[in-house]
Amino acid sequence: MKVAQTLWEDMELTLNARHRIASSLLALTITAACASTHPPADNIAGTPDDSSATVHPEIWPQADWPYAKDAAIETRIESIITRMTVEEKVGQVIQADIASVTPEEAKRYHLGSILNGGNSAPGGDEFAPAEKWLALADAFYDASVDSSGGRTAIPIIWGTDAVHGHSNIVGATLFPHNVGLGAMRDPALLERIAEATALELRSTGMEWTFAPTITVPQDGRWGRAYEGYSQDPALVASYVGRFIKGLQGAPSDEPILNGPHVLASTKHFLADGGTFEGRDQGDARISEIELRDVHGTPYIPAINAGVQTIMASFSSWNGQKITGHKGLLTDVLKQRMRFGGFVVSDWNAHGQIQGCTNASCPQAINAGLDMYMAPDTWKPLYHSLVKQAKDGTVPMDRLDDAVANILRVKIRAGLFEAGRPSSRPYSGRYELLGSADHRALAREAVRKSLVLIKNNDQILPLSPKSHILVAGDGADDIGRASGGWTLTWQGTGITNDKFPGATSIWQGINDAVTAAGGTASHAPDGSFTERPDAAIVLFGETPYAEFQGDLKTLQLKSELQGPLATMRKLKAQGIPVVAVFVTGRPLWTNPEINASDAFVTAWLPGSEGGGVADMLFRDKDGKLAHEFQGKLGFTWPMTADALGPRLFDLGYGLTTDADSNLPLLPESSGVAAQETSPGLFFDKGLPTASWSLVVSDGQSDRTRVTTTPVEAVQGRVKVRAVDHLTQEGARQFTSDGSGPALIELVTHAPIDISRETNGDVLLLVTMRYDEKASAPIKFSMRCGPGCGGEIAPGGLNALNVGEWQTVGVSLKCFANAGADVSKLNAPFQISTTGSVKFSLSRVAMGTVADTILDCE
Repeated sequence: MKVAQTLWEDMELTLNARHRIASSLLALTITAACASTHPPADNIAGTPDDSSATVHPEIWPQADWPYAKDAAIETRIESIITRMTVEEKVGQVIQADIASVTPEEAKRYHLGSILNGGNSAPGGDEFAPAEKWLALADAFYDASVDSSGGRTAIPIIWGTDAVHGHSNIVGATLFPHNVGLGAMRDPALLERIAEATALELRSTGMEWTFAPTITVPQDGRWGRAYEGYSQDPALVASYVGRFIKGLQGAPSDEPILNGPHVLASTKHFLADGGTFEGRDQGDARISEIELRDVHGTPYIPAINAGVQTIMASFSSWNGQKITGHKGLLTDVLKQRMRFGGFVVSDWNAHGQIQGCTNASCPQAINAGLDMYMAPDTWKPLYHSLVKQAKDGTVPMDRLDDAVANILRVKIRAGLFEAGRPSSRPYSGRYELLGSADHRALAREAVRKSLVLIKNNDQILPLSPKSHILVAGDGADDIGRASGGWTLTWQGTGITNDKFPGATSIWQGINDAVTAAGGTASHAPDGSFTERPDAAIVLFGETPYAEFQGDLKTLQLKSELQGPLATMRKLKAQGIPVVAVFVTGRPLWTNPEINASDAFVTAWLPGSEGGGVADMLFRDKDGKLAHEFQGKLGFTWPMTADALGPRLFDLGYGLTTDADSNLPLLPESSGVAAQETSPGLFFDKGLPTASWSLVVSDGQSDRTRVTTTPVEAVQGRVKVRAVDHLTQEGARQFTSDGSGPALIELVTHAPIDISRETNGDVLLLVTMRYDEKASAPIKFSMRCGPGCGGEIAPGGLNALNVGEWQTVGVSLKCFANAGADVSKLNAPFQISTTGSVKFSLSRVAMGTVADTILDCE
C-alpha cells in the first residue's frame, strides 16, 4: 500500500504539471486561432471588464456567409411581404408546439412554424408510428398553404430535436451523443452521421432539426454537457462545418430540400456552456474576450457552412439574457459575423428577459430575434405582438426584417415548391429508419468513441471463447445507453420493446461471445454458478436532459453507486474486472477505476450496443479486431470538486498495446457526500435534507412529524409507518373527517422551480389510497403568507384502493392557480375536509408517472 501511495504521489505531481501545460497550450491555441481575424484585446479602446455585458463588435471575427444576395429572391420576398397583413407577419415569427396547436389554429393565426418538443407527438402518443408523424406534417402544411379568404399562403416549417439521430421516432437509428462523437476525432464520420440523420428525418416529412449543438462546455456539472463535443473550442470548430454539410449539403443555388437534406440550426448562441457553476439557463460571468474566443469560435465555421438558423440561448451573459441582447444577436451575429439566416429562440426563453413574460415580449424581436419559440404560449404572444406592431412598440421595419429572414430561408430550402411533405423525395420511405447501413454507421461511431482509461496487464481485449459474466446496472437497457432526448425529453422509463432493431450492450456482448464458441451470463448483482473467466461490470448515469441533469459535484448520485461493491466483490474473488462507464460526462470515479483491471468510458452510445462489445473482445481467431482510438474531449477530474485538479488531460486515451499500468488512486472525493437529487422532497417515507413533514389544520395547530406513530390536530389525523419497497418505506395518514387536515412538505429556504415549470415537469406523488376520501382531495403549493395555488386534480379519486401508483400533476397547474413558483416554501400540500386514509412514499419533480392527472 505504501508503495502504491508513493507511486500515486509521483503521478499526481506529474498529472498536475501536465494539466497546467495543457491549459497553457489550449490558451495559446485559442489565441493563435483568433489572431488572424481580430486584433488583440489590449489594442481595443474601452475593452470591457469581466462584469460588463456590452459588446464591441469590431473585435469579433468576420465569417464568410456563402450565399450572395439574390435579386430575384429579394424581389419575391418583397412581393410577399407587401401582400401580408400585420396579423400574417406576426404569425410568421411565431413557432408553436404540436401539443398546443391544431392545423386549423395554425391556419387561423398564420403561424410560420411548429415544433415537437421532447414530449410532444401526434395524438399525444410519444411512441406514435412514423406514418402518424408524416400525416400530421401533411395536415399542418395543407393548413398553411390554404389561400382561401385572401390569405397569404406561406408553407409552415417543422422543427425537431434530432440531436443524436431522428431520436423522437420509434425505430430510428440512435447515434452516440456528442460527448462520444467528440472523442472520435473523426469529422468525416460526423458528416456521414449527419447525412444519415437527414435521410431519416425526411422519411417522416420534417425539414428542420435543432442541431448541431456547438456549445463548448466548461463545467461538467452542467446537465447539457453531453450535448457538447468538447471543452476545446478548436475541436468543436473542426466538427461544425462537416456536420452542417451533412445535414444541408454544400451551399449552392440548388434548393436544399431537392437533395436528401434538411435545415440545420446551431445552438445555443452564446456561452450556454460557460455559465457559473454549470447551471443550466444560468449566467456566463466571463469577459467578452473569453465569450468570443471560447464560445464564439465554433460559429465562424457554422456561418461559413451556410447554417440556415441559429438558436439563441436561454442563458445570460453577465446578467443580460442572450435572447434579448441586441449587441450579440444583431451587432455581432448578424452584422459583424454576417449571418444570413434567421434566429430562433429556445422554449419560452423570451419570457425570461427582464420586463417580459411568456405572453408579451417586444424586447426580443427588437433585439434581433426573428422567430419566437412559444410552444404553449403562442396565442397570447401573438395577440400582444399584433398590438405592439400596430402601436409602434415593435417597429414595422424590424417585423418586416424578421419575416424576410424567415422567408429567405424557406425559399432557399425550396419549401414553396416542395409540395406536401408526403409528396417529397424520401417521404414515406420508412425503411430508412434504422436501416442496416445507418446502424452499421452508428456501430462504427460507437467503436471510435470509446475511451480506454485503464488496461492493467493488457487485460483487454478479452477472448470471446471464454465464459463472461456481465454485471452492474443497465447492461440490457437500451434507453439508459441512449440518454436524454430519446423518444421523450428526459429519455427515462423506456423499455427495450420501444427500440425495434436496436442492440443492448448485453445483447452485443452475448452475440460476440456465443458466435466465437464462448458463453455469457447476465447477473446485475454479480452472482454466478459457474466461475467466470472475466466479468464486465456496467455502471454510470441514468438518462436526463437539460437542468434535470445539473449536478453540484462531479460524482454519481448515491443510488447509482451500487456496482462498485459488485466490482470489489468480484475482484476479491480473483476474477478480472472490466468496468464500462455509461455517462454523459467525466465524473470522479477513482474507486471504480481502482476496483477494475480495465476501465472503458462508453459515454452514451445509443442504439448499437454491439459497438461496445466490438472493443472488448478479440475476434474468433484470437486476433485484435478493433483498436481503441477514442480520446478525451474533456479533462477528467481527480476529485468530485468541479474546480479541483485534473486526473487526465484532453486527448488522453490508451490503446490496448500500451505498456502502462495505472497505480491506485486516492479515494477521497474532496467534497461532501452527494446531496439528494434536486427536486426530491420526500423519499422512502421520510422528508429529504432541508425538508420537514408537517400535519396541521391549515391554521395554527401544526405538528412536525419526526417519529411514528403520532397523532396531530387534536387526534383527528393519525400518522404511522407502513412498508413500501423497503421496511417502513412509506407513511400512512388517516383523517377522521371531523375537521380540515393538511399534510405538507416545508422548508425555511424557499426554492425556485421556474425552469422546471417552463419545462413541463410534473409534481410526482407515489401514493396508495387505503380508503377513499369522503370529500375532495386538493393539492397545493405555498409561496409564503397569502401566496399559493390550489387545485383539485381530476381523476385522483378514481385511483384504485390498495394499489401503489405514481401520479403526476403539471407544475403549470399550480402556477396557473396563483402559485409564485420562484419562491416556494411548500411545494407539496395535500388537504381535505373529509375522512380518508392514504399512504405516501415519495414526492418529487420529474417527467415519468403511472397516471397524469388533469389540473381540475
